[in-house]
Amino acid sequence: MDEQKNQPESSRNAGPSSPPPGHEPGAVKRHRGRTIALIVAVVIIAAIVLVRWHPWNRSDAGASAAAGASGAQAARGGRRGGAGGMNQPQPVHVASVTQGEMPVVLNALGTVTPLANVTVRTQLTGTLQTVAFQEGQMVKKGDLLAQVDPRPYQISLANAEGTLAKDMALLQTARLDLKRYQTLLSQDSIASQQVDTQASLVRQYEGQVKSDQANIDTFRLDLVYARITAPVSGRVGLRQVDPGNYVTPSDTNGVVVITQLQPISVIFTTSEDNLPAILKQLHTGTKMSVTAYDRSNTTSLEAGYLETVDNQIDTTTGTVKLRATFQNNEGMLFPNQFVNTRLLVNVVKNAIIVPTSAVLNGSIGSFVYVVKPDNTVTVRPVKVGPVDGERTSITSGLQVGERVVTDGSDRLKEGAKITIPADRPRGASGASGASGARAASGASGASGASGASGAAGASGTHRRRHASQTSAE
Repeated sequence: MDEQKNQPESSRNAGPSSPPPGHEPGAVKRHRGRTIALIVAVVIIAAIVLVRWHPWNRSDAGASAAAGASGAQAARGGRRGGAGGMNQPQPVHVASVTQGEMPVVLNALGTVTPLANVTVRTQLTGTLQTVAFQEGQMVKKGDLLAQVDPRPYQISLANAEGTLAKDMALLQTARLDLKRYQTLLSQDSIASQQVDTQASLVRQYEGQVKSDQANIDTFRLDLVYARITAPVSGRVGLRQVDPGNYVTPSDTNGVVVITQLQPISVIFTTSEDNLPAILKQLHTGTKMSVTAYDRSNTTSLEAGYLETVDNQIDTTTGTVKLRATFQNNEGMLFPNQFVNTRLLVNVVKNAIIVPTSAVLNGSIGSFVYVVKPDNTVTVRPVKVGPVDGERTSITSGLQVGERVVTDGSDRLKEGAKITIPADRPRGASGASGASGARAASGASGASGASGASGAAGASGTHRRRHASQTSAE
């Protein structure tokens, strides 16, 4: 042990006093300085790599990304307040204010009502022999629908004609006797009372003949009624009675129902406030057009004209009924069908027109967002005129050529910045450039990391070589 302790002391004492050949003190110091500098450089590079790629740095990056996302959300919610939201341009759709004709249209829900709806009943009692129509058939006025057994009425007619012939003969005889009596009375051969009695008998037979003739006409009319014909032109419904049944005029359902389809009418209601404008057009003789649409109010079924207005206002609802007529040549309107009607009352010339979606309602009333030349918006109160679906007329507040916001107004307020969708392609290219920059920075970081690892390996190799040289010395 003493020898091992003494050996290092002797080596330490011998080192400085007698340096080996080829290793002068200045060369050793320079060599150590280079080694220390290399070690410091490796440590710095390793620290940079650790700071850049360590997991806790990633969490910080995620936190910063979350902060950026919350900032973007705050920018989108700029309408709720915050200076950051005002600085972020909001994407919106805009439209220009135009000038043109604006129709004054009244929309209402109506019911298709036929001009004639007839329940065909028999007008005499008897057995129904035949039915001459098919269900759903279109018939014309006077067409045969059914036939009641006419034989009892033919017999009654013959009997009445025989009674008439007998009474006609009696009348003829009474007239001849009256003529003779009048001749004898002129000769003062008979009493005048007998002549008067004969004249009364003649008049009695004349009355009997008229009664017989009326009976004959009645039975002839019964024979006409035995042929049941269509009282109006229209479409027959389902058959209510089959042949062979005994029918009477008191049957509630009758034989069939005929509904007139061409022309046909639509009855709808409108507010009493619209009545003066309608009556003004009717009094001047103007035919106001009415268009009937289906239940979804998208498909036009038929076009017609306003026929008349009811004679009184319903006090419970404050509305008045109107009837419009349609030719219905294609049969698109069906009885009792619910339709949407559009009554064209007037046409406003040179009206200021904007899309309906641009008009908003608030505490100040109706207003729009007007786009300024610097791509900011301002609130502009307006007065709304007639509305026609997707178009709205403005009576005051806007000028032709100005631009208004039609979509995205829920994120705006006074002075907010906007961007129009036409500017989005430039934003897209900027985004791609940013992604390219991030990719380039990632690639440079990766290459820097690989270079740092290579430098660290080289420094380790150099240190091993230096240690071997020192041990060899």
